[in-house]
Amino acid sequence: MANLVNSQQFNELKAQDTLLVADFSATWCGPCKATAPVLEKIAEKYDGRINVFKVDVDKEQELAALFGVRSIPSLLFIPMSEKPQMATGAMMQNDFERAIADILLKEEH
Repeated sequence: MANLVNSQQFNELKAQDTLLVADFSATWCGPCKATAPVLEKIAEKYDGRINVFKVDVDKEQELAALFGVRSIPSLLFIPMSEKPQMATGAMMQNDFERAIADILLKEEH
């Protein structure tokens, strides 16, 4: 999983024409810390297919505001050619899997 990214790095990632999952979080956020290991597993599972990275909302307030992040953790699923979709709150691995299948990979269940 990519480390923390700033606005410029985010734009570079978006320009790569790849599937993205942005984790908007903060170091002091308990639910964010609980989600981190799940995100690591997701990043490993989809390595090479989906780029998973973190955005620290305290350091990147402008980027968080751009996507309307009002609570954390917020997870932004960014398909290549469709509108990004936001999920808020801590998610379990099966929730991530479902969101990735539905939003990014467009798989039928």
